[in-house]
Amino acid sequence: MARGRLRIYLGAAPGVGKTYSMLSEAHRRIERGTDCVVAFVEHHDRPRTEVMLHGLEEIPRKELEYRGAVFTEMDVDAVLARRPQVALVDELPHTNIPGSRNAKRWQDVEELLAAGIDVVSTVNIQHLESLGDVVEAITGVRQQETVPDEVVRRADQIELVDMSPQALRRRMAHGNIYQPDKVDAALSNYFRPGNLTALRELALLWVADRVDEYLNEYRSEHRVSTIWGSRERIVVGLTGGPEGRTLIRRAARLAEKGAGGEVLAVYISRSDGLTSASPKELAVQRTLVEDLGGTFHHVVGEDVSVALLDFARGVNATQIVLGVSRRRSWQYVFGPGVGATVARESGPDLDVHLITHDEVGKGRLPLGRSARLGRSRIIWGWLTGVLGPVLLTWLLTSTAPEVGLANDMLLYLALTVAAALLGGLLPALTSAVVGSLLLNWFFTPPVHTLTIADPKNIVAIAIFVGVAVSVASVVDLAARRTQQATRLRAESEILSFLAGSVLRGETSLEALLERVRETFGMESVALLERADDVAPWTCAGSVGPQPCRTPENADVDMPVGDHMTLALSGRVLPASDRRVLAAFAAQAAVVLDRQRLQQEADQAKELAEGNRIRTALLAAVSHDLRTPLAGIKASVSSLRSDDVQWSERDRAELLEAIEAGADRLDLLVGNLLDMSRLQTGTVTPIVREADLDEVVPMALGGVPEDSVRLDIPETLPMVHVDKGLLERVVANVVENAVKYSPADTPVLVKASSIADRVEVRVVDRGPGVPDEAKERIFEPFQRYGDSPRGAGVGLGLAVARGFTEAMGGTLTAEDTPGGGLTMVLSLPLAPGRRPERPDLSAAVTS
Repeated sequence: MARGRLRIYLGAAPGVGKTYSMLSEAHRRIERGTDCVVAFVEHHDRPRTEVMLHGLEEIPRKELEYRGAVFTEMDVDAVLARRPQVALVDELPHTNIPGSRNAKRWQDVEELLAAGIDVVSTVNIQHLESLGDVVEAITGVRQQETVPDEVVRRADQIELVDMSPQALRRRMAHGNIYQPDKVDAALSNYFRPGNLTALRELALLWVADRVDEYLNEYRSEHRVSTIWGSRERIVVGLTGGPEGRTLIRRAARLAEKGAGGEVLAVYISRSDGLTSASPKELAVQRTLVEDLGGTFHHVVGEDVSVALLDFARGVNATQIVLGVSRRRSWQYVFGPGVGATVARESGPDLDVHLITHDEVGKGRLPLGRSARLGRSRIIWGWLTGVLGPVLLTWLLTSTAPEVGLANDMLLYLALTVAAALLGGLLPALTSAVVGSLLLNWFFTPPVHTLTIADPKNIVAIAIFVGVAVSVASVVDLAARRTQQATRLRAESEILSFLAGSVLRGETSLEALLERVRETFGMESVALLERADDVAPWTCAGSVGPQPCRTPENADVDMPVGDHMTLALSGRVLPASDRRVLAAFAAQAAVVLDRQRLQQEADQAKELAEGNRIRTALLAAVSHDLRTPLAGIKASVSSLRSDDVQWSERDRAELLEAIEAGADRLDLLVGNLLDMSRLQTGTVTPIVREADLDEVVPMALGGVPEDSVRLDIPETLPMVHVDKGLLERVVANVVENAVKYSPADTPVLVKASSIADRVEVRVVDRGPGVPDEAKERIFEPFQRYGDSPRGAGVGLGLAVARGFTEAMGGTLTAEDTPGGGLTMVLSLPLAPGRRPERPDLSAAVTS
């Protein structure tokens, strides 16, 4: 049976119109005669969406009882029995009620697709599993209901339902998404303009990447080798010289001229180990291209032109940016250069830009090329050394047999020198041997024999062989010395870069290991350590795929001391490269020690902060506790005095003053002790299920009557908290709100459920707090504004936040619309508790 096709409507946030678009598509398909049914669609009491359900066949839902409540879920068996052509399934990431056929709704959809039923569904971008951390950083909410990215990527069609943040907030304000009593909370929380803009960008970028995947798959399936300029991708060819910065900036300006332009900087190195460019300069250029929004790539290749073109075509680039050659005029006799070759071989679909710069015509950097003999030179050397004497012999015997032995020897000597210049020692020696034999056989009397009649000819041939060997040795030695000088120059550059990084303290361990991997052309690099000779190895840091876990599994290992080693995998290094590798290994050990010292410094800083808190505690005890103690002592002394006859009313007032002072003293001492517990990390919450409508009223015993108005629905789900700590949190927050709120305006304490949490909002109409001070009010010993010293030691909100975070919640401050401050207490739901639809869970699910 053919698998069904999946179509997904993807949105950046609830309310953009995914469900509406899905239902509109269903009406269009029905008009075309397609058998289409509603398997599960949640309209969330939105009138326009509910109207779209009219005229569509709905499969009855399956009712499930859980914890005393009845929930409805999609009836998978009923849909399979009905076997429509198309089924509409809303909210793909939804978690099913325990007892359902599958744990997740996307698993239900997989069954329908496997049965050959096409499915149309909806997803919000924040529910993609890979984006969980990003969405949490943007919204402050960790999504519990997620769908694996692969499920969405496998969809046959993904359609983005887009809407600007301003339009979505207007739709919210008009009541088209939530009920009016929930609009204010939604607009001030999840639907803030910044949240919506960031989520919209995530959705657009994710869909754009998916479009790129579709395009690459199509090109691969249809074997399309030509470049399609769907968007500008500009490849910058770097040599490691200083002109690279100019090329990168120019490429960035070219990319800005087109929509969605992308810059890819690539450095192509030889495959013989050490790179031929300055690591320091390449690091600067890597940072520059990443700062400009591009990416840096390191490619290994013998032919720079071929490797560059292959890379550009592999990434579907549209333009290549190269610098004009640094060669001097006479150096062009060795070839046209990379720029001219790339321009000639690029073809009509790839534009090549040659950018002028300050280094044009100044010659290549000494570190720019290796002086060793290349493969082509060695081949030509052998051809000259082996075939050259044969061809010369044929020419001399056929065209000029009477030139004379001396001239013949000079010609053979010139040929041997040419073989030495081209191929080095071995081709030259071969040429000398072959040439001497041919000279003896064809030109030294008696000819056609290997004997020599005249002793002078023996001396001449011996001198010929000696000169040939000497010239070949000198040429080969010069090539070897040049190669060694180039390698030593590269090593000195690398060591200089390492020394500079040590002095500046700039290199992190991961960056250093990545530099090792790129420098030596390895697949992965790992820094391993162990406590002693028999302890197992542990990985302190690694880069690359599948790093080695033991030195025995590495292709190359470089010990650092007795219990640390640098393990590399990818290829075996020659002994000459291990000197530089040893320097890298020593630097890696230094960087690791520096990181650990930094961690110890951070711990010492925490201890110093604790000492500061303890000092402040002593100051609070010596100052802020003195006022209530003095009041209690004065009242008690007055009552015990025999000189004054107190009336019953006076005695009652004095006793009331004693009681008030004791209460204040109890509150201050309690906050001090709580803060001390938080600083020492000894707060251990006893977390269990609790009802807010039971805990919150008990926390209001210390505030005046009629100063607080409660709005705690009885239908709220239970929360997972420590009742005692929660009571202290609410008491401190409400007391602070009452303190600053006008006397004739009660503080509002309101609770609601949103997705996987419950929010308690404490709203006052006081003077408010500016944005720059909203976090500072939660620090210990902070009083905002001109609060009198006797109003407390400034620990109430600090203790409240500390207790809240200990229970896994959050406490934040935001402005009250119309003036004032709103404290938002967010608490986790009890396990298995989910708000009944369509509560504010719609704020995070469509």
